[in-house]
Amino acid sequence: MPRNIKQPGTWLRARPDNWTTGTQPFLKLPGSRHLRTLPDGLWLHFSHDPGDPYADILCIEACASLTNLLDKRSRFAPSTGCMQVFCPHPWLLGPSLPETTVPRWRLIALFSTEPLGPVVLPVRDIRVVYGLRDEHYQGFCESQMPAAHEFFCPMEALMQPEGDKNPAMRALMARTSAGANFMQLPEIPPEEPPPTAPHAAAEPRPGRPRRRHPSAFNTMYTIPRRCG
Repeated sequence: MPRNIKQPGTWLRARPDNWTTGTQPFLKLPGSRHLRTLPDGLWLHFSHDPGDPYADILCIEACASLTNLLDKRSRFAPSTGCMQVFCPHPWLLGPSLPETTVPRWRLIALFSTEPLGPVVLPVRDIRVVYGLRDEHYQGFCESQMPAAHEFFCPMEALMQPEGDKNPAMRALMARTSAGANFMQLPEIPPEEPPPTAPHAAAEPRPGRPRRRHPSAFNTMYTIPRRCG
């Protein structure tokens, strides 16, 4: 996913994750402790602003039957409620890849310090890629209309070796980006450089008051004239 003004934060792979002990992130509804949605594949885009925390989700679902497809589509159907993503504490402290030691939370600009427990974020945007068997994929393309957040591909395209290098698959994944809905996106404004310490020559010397030019005084104040 290219970094753009719609998604300037960090994308991290959440499921499957075989190198971190503990529970992997999952989706749920507010207040629900038992019903969880565990996508076959899950990628998370974390907000970069601590004052506005959220997550965008990209789910990959392999559907072996039409019944399985209908069940999974119902879980991501638009509703008035807000879906949440639950990020377990061990997952946040674990490495993003098995060959690295940097914990995930350090890669997320949302966190300035190490989280002390699990993090639950509201889901801002949902994109789902469904993999269907050939016979189901053909019939769906002929007779069904996908929703705006849904994308479909043959299941073999998800399972083939080095499928991420398939030009058709890469084009499909590029269309799942939030920036793909716009004709043209503004450039991301450059980050302001951190403030630097003043030069030593600019500091007043101790014991010697600095002389100020008359124009430096605020014009709103006037010196009263002495009467008599």
